[in-house]
Amino acid sequence: MIPIRDTIPSRSYPVVNTAIIIINVLVYLLELSKGDGLNIFIYVYGLVPARYTVTEVSNYFSFAQQGFAWVSFMFLHGGFLHLLGNMWSLYIFGDNVEEHLGSARYLAFYLLGGIISGLAHFILNPYSNAPTIGASGAIAGVMGAYFILHPRAKILTLIPIIIIPWFVEIPAFFFLGFWFVMQFINAAGSGAASSGIAWWAHIGGFVGGIILLKIFDFMPADGVTRKLKQMTTKKKSHRLQVIRPTGPPDTSDLFGTIAITPFEALTGTSKLVNIPWGFHKRLVRVAVPAGVNEGTTLRLRGMGKQMPGDQRGDLLLKVVTAEKTIEPHL
Repeated sequence: MIPIRDTIPSRSYPVVNTAIIIINVLVYLLELSKGDGLNIFIYVYGLVPARYTVTEVSNYFSFAQQGFAWVSFMFLHGGFLHLLGNMWSLYIFGDNVEEHLGSARYLAFYLLGGIISGLAHFILNPYSNAPTIGASGAIAGVMGAYFILHPRAKILTLIPIIIIPWFVEIPAFFFLGFWFVMQFINAAGSGAASSGIAWWAHIGGFVGGIILLKIFDFMPADGVTRKLKQMTTKKKSHRLQVIRPTGPPDTSDLFGTIAITPFEALTGTSKLVNIPWGFHKRLVRVAVPAGVNEGTTLRLRGMGKQMPGDQRGDLLLKVVTAEKTIEPHL
């Protein structure tokens, strides 16, 4: 299963998440420049359990190198596909977790999640001389937090069937729960990192992300977090939205909500709205006038249900600002 996108739009710019992706890409380019020295580079900056348990190995490294490896290992990757898969998952799930925690706390959350994943691998493979690298463990922590925060979100997923691509929306709790179970199955079947993949790092990161989320939620947000949230808040919501209207069976009118930001409510905006009803999907442009208030109803004439006698009702959209809790939309 290949995730394409989720249905929970972030209402703030994920500055830290984006910065982490950029740093990972830059470090990978640095790896490519190492040529024949790449293996030494990875051994120095990757996480090698034997460096901490075997005296003959640890003597070759300074205290600073030993400590820094617990952070640097999560920014190294073994190839382009390894990097691409990790960064794509981080792009999908990281923005919502950053929005929840705030940029400053998200950075601490991400790094601590990666360290926890490294500890899980270290505890179960204390004498391994193979370097562990990759952001997978830290990203597993992000996925664990997303699992708790947005279990009812939908993940648009590509499921290749032979040569036919099949796209399906899968609930986040099922997608991430299935992913977590697969890590256990692979860990139990592969032994101690014999496959070259640190499965227990994924498991430790996922569980660690859930625990860290609870801890960070218990801690009050500081002034820096609140200020950064204000600075990174998006002025505009997604241009394309999906509205699933409802209505009593005895009336031709349909009812739904359209989500905009306070800035858009003040200045006005235009949205493309996909309206699925039965087997039909209609894409219409909705103009939201400037100065609209929270709770204002916009009437789209002739966009309601088709009733006997060729009578068609209207679609009434209630304006909801992004500061309110809204249903997920694309």
